[in-house]
Amino acid sequence: MGDVLAGLHAVWEFESDSVLIRYERGIRTPKLFQALGERRVPLEAIAGVTLTRGKRGAVVLRVEPRPGADPLMEAAAGQLKENVDPYRLVLPAEREVLAEYYADELRGLLTESGPADRFLVKPPEGPLSFKAYDGKATFDGRTVNFRWFWTGASSAKWKAGDQTFSVGELNGVEWRSPEVFEGHLRLLRRDAPVAAPSQADLDPAAVVFGLGYGPVHESLPFAAAVLAAVRTSSPVPAVPAGGPRRDPADIAERIRHLGELHQAGLVTDEEFSVKKAELLAEL
Repeated sequence: MGDVLAGLHAVWEFESDSVLIRYERGIRTPKLFQALGERRVPLEAIAGVTLTRGKRGAVVLRVEPRPGADPLMEAAAGQLKENVDPYRLVLPAEREVLAEYYADELRGLLTESGPADRFLVKPPEGPLSFKAYDGKATFDGRTVNFRWFWTGASSAKWKAGDQTFSVGELNGVEWRSPEVFEGHLRLLRRDAPVAAPSQADLDPAAVVFGLGYGPVHESLPFAAAVLAAVRTSSPVPAVPAGGPRRDPADIAERIRHLGELHQAGLVTDEEFSVKKAELLAEL
C-alpha cells in the first residue's frame, strides 16, 4: 500500500508486509506511546481490523493483534486502558471515509488468524530499568536484578537479599498494573525451591508498585522485554559461580539494616548470624 494515515498521537504507515506505527512525543501524548517510540507490526501478527465510533464524533481504527503475537500485549494481559492501547488510531470524523478505505485494504492483505506460536512483534529494546516502591529492577537482556530499598522492602526481602535471575531459570512474568491495588511485577520461576508467597511484598521474585512508583510506561515494556527473552531462552544456572562481588559500602549498609531488624525482633539470632555471614562472604 505504501500510504500514511495520521491520527491522534500516532502516524500509521501501511507497507506491503507490515504496519509501521510511529508515536508522537508531544506533551499530551501518553507516556507509554512515547516510551515505545515506534513499532512495526507484521501483517502475520494481525488477526483483524475494526472501525468504530469514538468520542465527540471521532472514528477509531484498530488492528486486532493475534493472541501470542506481541509480548507487550501478552504482558499487559488486558489491563491497558483504552486511551493507551497502542493498536488504536483515533481520527477526526472527516477522515472516516479514508479510514474505511485503509481498513478494507488492510483486511484484504490478512491471511493469518488464531494464536501465534511465537512473538512476531519486536519486544522493547534494553537495557531497561525502573524504580518500584521496594526496589530497583534492571534487565540487561540476560539477567533480571532486584536491588532492595531499605525504606520500602519488607523484612522478608531483606533476609533474602538482592536477587539475580537469569532468563533461563524463568517461566514467565506476571504484571499487575501500577494503577490498581497491589500492583506488582513478579518473575515466575521454572523450578522454584518453595511455593512463592501469595503477597508480592513478601516474595523476593517480585517488586511491588505504589503511587508514583513503577509507572506503566516503565514497568510494562520491562515486563514485555523479559517475557520475550524468556520465551526464546534455554534453562541455565541462576547464579554462576564466582559472580561479581558487591560494593563493601553496600554490604555494610545491609548489615546495619539487618542489625536493626534483629534488634526490633523481626529477625531471630540464628537468622541474623546466617545472613550476616552470607553478606560478609560476598566481600
